[in-house]
Amino acid sequence: MDNLRKFIVFTLKNQAYGVDVQQVHSIERLQKVTEVPRTASFIKGVIYLRGATIPIIDLRERLWIGESENTNDSRYLIVETKGMQVGLLVDSANEVMDISSEAIEPPPEMIAGVDAKYLEGVAKLEEELLILLDLEHILDINEAKEVEKAIN
Repeated sequence: MDNLRKFIVFTLKNQAYGVDVQQVHSIERLQKVTEVPRTASFIKGVIYLRGATIPIIDLRERLWIGESENTNDSRYLIVETKGMQVGLLVDSANEVMDISSEAIEPPPEMIAGVDAKYLEGVAKLEEELLILLDLEHILDINEAKEVEKAIN
């Protein structure tokens, strides 16, 4: 029996990426970000969403593939990582996709300029490769503490 997993598909710099749907709380339109002084450049600040203060991370900048340019398609993926909610700024969030576990291969050392430590794997789809991110490794322990300080 084919073991299907669901992924939220989003884009960064015209490349498709996916994250496990179970890690995504919601997809939100952009809103005003309150900057937090003395944080890493990829931490854009915080937003207030449904009673919670959520740090915003520019995922392009975090993965060293450039800085995001906000458009009408830009979105925040509100995700759970390191026991906290974080908003990931992405160029667009396109769809939810079912992917067979058999179609997912381990990540190469680097793909599309992204270091393998941030990757869960690569899904071979009919027309393209979908890079699957491992959100637990998007922030290291020191960066997670910095993000936590931004909201406390």
